[in-house]
Amino acid sequence: RIAVVIGDATGHGVEASISAFQSKYVLRSFLRRFRDPGQVLEELNQHLGTSAGPEDLLSLLVAVIDTQADTLRYASAGHCANMALIERELVMLGSTGPLLMLDREASYASRELPFGKEDLLVLYTDGLVEARTSAKTQFGAERIGSHLRKEATGSADVLAKSLLDAAVDHASGHLEDDLTVLAVRRR
Repeated sequence: RIAVVIGDATGHGVEASISAFQSKYVLRSFLRRFRDPGQVLEELNQHLGTSAGPEDLLSLLVAVIDTQADTLRYASAGHCANMALIERELVMLGSTGPLLMLDREASYASRELPFGKEDLLVLYTDGLVEARTSAKTQFGAERIGSHLRKEATGSADVLAKSLLDAAVDHASGHLEDDLTVLAVRRR
């Protein structure tokens, strides 16, 4: 089993960095204790909620790839919809619960998908979707999906870099938000 995680803290600067840093280490502990990503998010949400301020929110997507069962199980705490190419079909990985620290008692569902050889998981922050042209046209999920289909057979690292480059080009180099892309191909 391999866990793949992406998240985004609200705000900018030191406070957002501290929130993300704390979450990372607590999350690692919960991933070792619980097999279900939904339960991991519930535990993390309850833990972080004890010290959260009203401005502390975190989106997070946790995916667990089981290489023996050929599955991908994920849960998403308010994170923007991400994507997978499974048997060359585009699958949206939507949110399965609210942002972390929004409601200490929130529940998070897990979803399981087949994930076999050559399937691809692409995780990103909302900075990719929201990269804008000077006319305020977003890069958007449709462009991301088209890019994934076009580059479906390439290596994961090249695909992540080309997707990032396409968004930067779309925004003429002027990104308003941080942007992260993480791609994992099953071999």
